[in-house]
Amino acid sequence: MTYKIYDIVGKYAITADGGQKVYDQIHPELVAGNQVELDFTEVKVFASPFFNFAIGQLVKDVAVDDLNRLLKLRVLNENGQNILERVIANAKHYYSDDKYREAVDTVLKEYVANF
Repeated sequence: MTYKIYDIVGKYAITADGGQKVYDQIHPELVAGNQVELDFTEVKVFASPFFNFAIGQLVKDVAVDDLNRLLKLRVLNENGQNILERVIANAKHYYSDDKYREAVDTVLKEYVANF
């Protein structure tokens, strides 16, 4: 199934909310083993919160090898590709290392409490 990111979030793929909208649509498909294509035609600006929520959290439920096989990206510019690669590397570390995940979660909770 193909999802046109522009139709979901517009030309700015930058917010966590936008990423969550994408995740909510693609997660069930990927968990079921179905191939998903994300079409970034007309999307101009990218930020890590979008990719953290759209794709990073997929690593929790979908093996990276399966994600690489099932998730296809179309018309993603170099900046978007670079951000996505960092997000996936961070997600792999976060979900594979319990101590790291606990440390990150603790820091984020403290940050939010003091914000």
